Amino acid sequence: MKHLLASIALTALATPLAAAEVASPDGRLVVEMNVDGGGVPFYRVLRDGEEVIAESDLGFTFSDAQTMRRNFVVESEARASHDGTWEQPWGERRFVRDNHNELSVTFRESRDNSDRALTVRMRVFDDGIGFRYELPENPAQPVYNIAEELTEFHIAKPGTAWWIPSGDWNRYEMVYQETPVDAVSVAHTPITMRLEDGTHLSFHEAALVDYSGMWLRRMEGQRFRAMLAPSSRGAKVVRTGAFNTPWRTIRIGDAASDLVESDIDLNLNEPNKLGDVSWVEPAKYIGIWWGMISNRWTWGTSERHGATTARAKKYIDFAAEHGFRGVLIEGWNIGWDGNWFDNGREFSFTQDYPDFDLEEVAAYAKSKGVRIVGHHETSGNIANYEKQLGDGLDLYESLGIDWIKTGYVADAGGIVTCNADISVPCDEDTELFEWHDGQRQVQHHQLVIEEAAKRKIAINPHEPVKDTGLRRTYPNWVAREGARGQEYNAWGPFNNGPEHDPTLVYTRMLSGPMDYTPGVLDLKGENDVPIASTLAKQLGLYLAIYSPIQMAADFIESLAAHPKELEFIKAVPADWAESKLIAGEVGDYAIFARKDRNSEDWYLGGVNDATERTLELPLDTLEPGVTYTATVWKDGPDATYLTEKRHEIAYETLTLTAEDSYTVRLAPGGGFAMRLVPRE
Repeated sequence: MKHLLASIALTALATPLAAAEVASPDGRLVVEMNVDGGGVPFYRVLRDGEEVIAESDLGFTFSDAQTMRRNFVVESEARASHDGTWEQPWGERRFVRDNHNELSVTFRESRDNSDRALTVRMRVFDDGIGFRYELPENPAQPVYNIAEELTEFHIAKPGTAWWIPSGDWNRYEMVYQETPVDAVSVAHTPITMRLEDGTHLSFHEAALVDYSGMWLRRMEGQRFRAMLAPSSRGAKVVRTGAFNTPWRTIRIGDAASDLVESDIDLNLNEPNKLGDVSWVEPAKYIGIWWGMISNRWTWGTSERHGATTARAKKYIDFAAEHGFRGVLIEGWNIGWDGNWFDNGREFSFTQDYPDFDLEEVAAYAKSKGVRIVGHHETSGNIANYEKQLGDGLDLYESLGIDWIKTGYVADAGGIVTCNADISVPCDEDTELFEWHDGQRQVQHHQLVIEEAAKRKIAINPHEPVKDTGLRRTYPNWVAREGARGQEYNAWGPFNNGPEHDPTLVYTRMLSGPMDYTPGVLDLKGENDVPIASTLAKQLGLYLAIYSPIQMAADFIESLAAHPKELEFIKAVPADWAESKLIAGEVGDYAIFARKDRNSEDWYLGGVNDATERTLELPLDTLEPGVTYTATVWKDGPDATYLTEKRHEIAYETLTLTAEDSYTVRLAPGGGFAMRLVPRE
């Protein structure tokens, strides 16, 4: 009888209680959280009464404790709501609205002698959801050694996915695949989907701090599960005491524009922690870079060394003449000789090469009103970088260098560290290898951004951990690479296909600003290989691929040889009051209307894939009653990325108002740009 009563009691605890539900402010999205008959916590998402995300499990596995999956009951729930607006110091738009309803459910484990619980906090916006786990302090489990999350995303309907594989050697730097949802393997986020009923989804994460990056692994059919980036320690995440995970986010909309214009990931990050950040200045720059990328110059010492004092002064003169704030100089410091890809332990971040004088160049730049953009390449050896980090940042601060491009060129599992805990000094005889988006590397980037902020320096990492909206909390995190950038165009004919740029808009760019390095006006790479772009598309990139620090990446001789295009690059802002995607489809094309934050000017433009198309664009984003003089840079009548006609460009000047529309032909691999200035 005793055993029978115990069985009855356990069965009663496992019986699902009434589902807890929370709806978006407009009522279209409803999220339900509960436990199933086995006590497994789950959630599901409905939109207009139909399932978008079917029942999806929640939980954890640990490397040293029982799996946190079954035998849970709903212990309590709490609700809240918020509707407010906050101001970005820089960004795609000046003001961001945060309007959501919140439901937090605490699940308590009902297993004998267990005192474990977890809370799932769910926020529901009109354009999607975000949820995170909150694990309390527990004396019985003082350290959480997380082997894996059991978070699931069960897509309710068939559709198409745009994605890149995770766990590969090349980090995030791959061409996006377009496949059925049920053909995805293991994917990086953001991953974007369009379901057969037209619903658009994008899966990502927000506020990735002291945790491993999340991949999505398809389990079966259209059921996906979170997969954390690996660690050399075995446990993928190690946290002590109470902590919160990053937010798992799903953007949901009727159209592609709903994904692009969503601010969910920003809203799920904490507000600015740095205080006054007026020293973070959006602007444009040129640099000693494309010469090495295209193999005309070298990073290391040679007769073709790129970073010489004389060349730096030449680039500074060009920047001063044409109004560029910065000049990037790569290859100035010792460590680039030989096979620098595997030579990270040799880099110095304070010692320059004999043919380059950093102090002289910085003083010359200051005399011309130009800032040097510093560069710290680590070749993935963060142990070496962290030992020198303070000295390297102090040197730049003393010379007035307030932007730094960092680099982590290494294979996916090639980050070199000496200890998994950054508070412990490195053992010179011990090297461990970590993933680019594992917890150790996340900790490293957090260290760099905080140390840089102390010195009023902005950071632009390449080969980074993906962006998760942390620029809101740390506005000196101005951009990242984290995708297949412009440099790939230099290394093979059409190495980035014409569909790559418009695909980025709806995938990688949903995570945050990217330093894509547009403005290669010569349209040629190494050994004159052609770029899958028209000349007009190189201008459209400034409007399609957002960054608060935009590069004009070409040689200064090429920029000077295209005076009309250079005029646009000089004029286009790097900071916006408003941004709207006015036309576009995932992977096909993307046309934006953006308003300058510092004037009444508007800019229209964007990029196209390989399909020629003619668009009639609405202009109703413009101010009503205002007449604008519009200057247009567009594809010539025969332009195409496939031939030398890629250089053909046409110009137009006309008068437009908000009541008008504008018809434009987009060439294969083409694009266009328009500047609209109010008439006096």
